[in-house]
Amino acid sequence: MSTETLLGAERLVKALCLAGVERVFSLSGNHIMPVYDALIDSGIQLIHVRHEAAAVHMADAWGRLTGRPGVALLTGGPGHANGIGALYTALAADSPLVMLSGQAPIKEWGRGAFQEMAQADLAAPVTKASWSASSSESLGWELARAFRLASSGRPGPVHLSLPQDVLEARVTFEPTDEPKADAFIAQPQLWEESLGPLLWDLLQRAKRPLIVTGPAFASHRGEALRFALFQAIGIPIVAMESPRGIQDPALGDWGSVLAKADCVVLLGKRADYTLRFGQVPAVSADCRFAVIDPEEAVMQQSIQTLGASRVVLSAVADPACVLQRLILQCEKVSGALSATRASWSSEVDEAINFRPPHWSTQGSSSVGRLHPLQVVRTVQSLMQSLEHPLLIADGGEFGQWAQSVIKAPVRLINGPAGSIGSAIPFALAAKAAHPKATVIALLGDGTMGFHLAEFDTAVRHHLPFVAVVGNDACWNAEYQIQKRNYGPDRLFGCELSPIAAYEKAVVALGGFGQRVTKINDLEMSLKSAIESGLPACVNVDIERHSAPSVSRAIK
Repeated sequence: MSTETLLGAERLVKALCLAGVERVFSLSGNHIMPVYDALIDSGIQLIHVRHEAAAVHMADAWGRLTGRPGVALLTGGPGHANGIGALYTALAADSPLVMLSGQAPIKEWGRGAFQEMAQADLAAPVTKASWSASSSESLGWELARAFRLASSGRPGPVHLSLPQDVLEARVTFEPTDEPKADAFIAQPQLWEESLGPLLWDLLQRAKRPLIVTGPAFASHRGEALRFALFQAIGIPIVAMESPRGIQDPALGDWGSVLAKADCVVLLGKRADYTLRFGQVPAVSADCRFAVIDPEEAVMQQSIQTLGASRVVLSAVADPACVLQRLILQCEKVSGALSATRASWSSEVDEAINFRPPHWSTQGSSSVGRLHPLQVVRTVQSLMQSLEHPLLIADGGEFGQWAQSVIKAPVRLINGPAGSIGSAIPFALAAKAAHPKATVIALLGDGTMGFHLAEFDTAVRHHLPFVAVVGNDACWNAEYQIQKRNYGPDRLFGCELSPIAAYEKAVVALGGFGQRVTKINDLEMSLKSAIESGLPACVNVDIERHSAPSVSRAIK
């Protein structure tokens, strides 16, 4: 077999192709220009953004929507640092991505190199693994390791820094020395065969069992697997992905049934604050737990949090593997559990689907501003008429209203990190991953300020979507905290401009924009935004309301 000499950057791009990468989300910079040059003839599309954090958010969304690691390519030093915060959002959401960062040349480390920074150390706390490539010869294998780690066990972000001299070195390329395609694929953490009968017996003896998964199973792919198991086993399976935990408005009043459960299987779900650490009164003192996690350390931490006496079964295994094995187990026993759990399943379903009756008619109490419910009801009605609707919902008070009311076959939210600002980058990646979808993103006016410039990215790359901005002219989450905790005479530092014309800014960037102050204009404005075929902003003036509470105990 013939050999050739290639730059390190060319070897990197060959490895990206071998990994099946279709798109790279990036912001250019000195250290990564060799990679840009190598990408030209690769067939990989480069989506060039306006801020490094946006590139990481896009890679995050790509990973959640496709199940394959998204790739963000950043330059070194400040560029690398700009992307760090977005890694935490991905880490908390169990989202697979690989962040590649250019870096100062190895030969100049410790000598005051341009933009020299301990990049691997900086990214380590918010990634599954973080390191710098050691040589041009090993680049393919190091990239394969990054992809494998990002997808294996609990999915998450992995960082690999690319020293400039590693990218620019020309070395002999021996195809036989490069990794094969399977080197990039996740390595499953299989369960022990003895776990199946034990878990089955635990569920069979329980009267009010629940299976609770982490955010990795909140995607449309995870939902399909959860539904398949529910059909087979008849036990409610709930995926938690909101920072509001058991008060997640998208899960209705499910906290009330969690408190009644006598058996909870945590399947890839940490016993953390979102579950109130599994303590009374959120969970009954008599409830017993099974803790199954792909990571030994997380499993042990959950056992310690819950109390060893309450954990009757624990194991290290991939959640997807466990779900699939349970489905097979059910087929062997002809679904014996489902008939005996119908009443409990109905009670859980009713709680999750509960929404206060007045939500269907709630209107505004002021002129020129809409109640958030009016906005999200209108968006829901419109999405029901679309062939391929895809919902993006950011955090904040307005985002919580969106998450509580709007349903779509494919949905992506900010996630357990509780961060805001990801909606616009998420929408771009969603349109890239699902070109036929009509992507509608709901976000607040505070959130709009994070990545407004990415409308320019959307225009340049022909990625139309509709951003519905709930504009209450303040940082409403913090405003509500001040009002509730310190009193209405202690409101400070949370106001935003009431005349900010975000829709005009989007028009100036090449998109479509309209402002809405009357409910009768909203539906037509949304339809016009979709029909424009452009990245669009519908800026809606809304009243200031706290995020919704869906508890049936609250009138």
